[in-house]
Amino acid sequence: MLLILIALVKIIDAINMRRLLKMKIVDVEVICLRIPQFHEECEWGEDAIIVKVVTDTGLVGIGESDTSPMVARAVIEAPGSNLYCYGLKQLLIGENPLEIQKLWDKLYWASNYLGRRGAGIHAMSAIDIALWDIASQYYQVPIYMLLGGKYRDKIRAYGTFIPADTPEESKLIARRLKEQGFTSLKFGGGILGDNDNTDYEIIKAVREELGNDFELQIDLASKWSTYGRAAGMFKRLEEFNLNWIEEPILADDMKGYAKLSSISGTKRAGGESLTTRYEFSDFLKYAQPDIVQPDITRCGGISEMRKINDMAAMNGTKLIPHGFSTGILLAATVQFLAATEQGDLMEYSQSTSPLFTDLVKNRLPFENGYVTVPDCIGLGVELDEDMIERYRMD
Repeated sequence: MLLILIALVKIIDAINMRRLLKMKIVDVEVICLRIPQFHEECEWGEDAIIVKVVTDTGLVGIGESDTSPMVARAVIEAPGSNLYCYGLKQLLIGENPLEIQKLWDKLYWASNYLGRRGAGIHAMSAIDIALWDIASQYYQVPIYMLLGGKYRDKIRAYGTFIPADTPEESKLIARRLKEQGFTSLKFGGGILGDNDNTDYEIIKAVREELGNDFELQIDLASKWSTYGRAAGMFKRLEEFNLNWIEEPILADDMKGYAKLSSISGTKRAGGESLTTRYEFSDFLKYAQPDIVQPDITRCGGISEMRKINDMAAMNGTKLIPHGFSTGILLAATVQFLAATEQGDLMEYSQSTSPLFTDLVKNRLPFENGYVTVPDCIGLGVELDEDMIERYRMD
């Protein structure tokens, strides 16, 4: 009798395995969220697009992109127009979600009139993350294991905040974050980059508050605009021993980036707005940044992030991902960095937006300078469905 039961169990397992291997995508749900009303100004972290890839077996993958939600939604939901102009959802229905690279290539090729860079790849990034989420659930191992294994159990995190309008208020923010256990901080956005003298005074105040040995970096979001202005500010800010200056000018100005290397010893970082290995290949070659910063929800997802990381390593360039969105991005970034040999520093948003603080109920916590790598199956995120209904854009 025991042998018969064992044989039945094996038969049932084999049937289930065949069923799962034939798993198909039956729906791609796109959820656009926004805190302010459409006519109100929207700051970083106050809108989001979430993608749910649904299979016929009940497995559901979750992904997101940090981009214009309604634009990415159109890229996904648009009906096919011609050979190179398909909406992504149409291309996915009926496909096996486990064939991740094959699907990435299919989406890239069949949407290249409307995609290839920018919003098209942003939308693909959300889908790619969702597919890795499904694969982890299917194989019942963490995503980092599918990516090759875990190099570390925790990742040092730097806090990113938007500065206040005055040096004094910015000092208070920095003090509070240092007291929380951060050993590294970055600030950008807000008024930073609007006026050189104001930039100087805010950076000076924050440096004085944190101390000369505290790791500090700034993000200009390309608002210094030109090489000439950026060069002057690099020299002027040398006394503050900044760890890096991020996006001083547009990543398109690769000659400007390269020339900044001879101005100051401060490291140059950038790349959050770039997509695919192709753009990053040029950026690494011609801009020669010290630090490259792909965003996993924009650059092409986990699949493309791996290729960009390999190129950065071959170029001798440090990769530190950009990440200022929801807990979904946070979860995906941590899994990627855990499986990356040099992935020992990550960004941890200090946004007060509910989309960062509460959308993911079990958001990965920051503790004593680090984020612990969870041994979860899939991304492991639990979404607040009530919040989704409250802020959903229909």
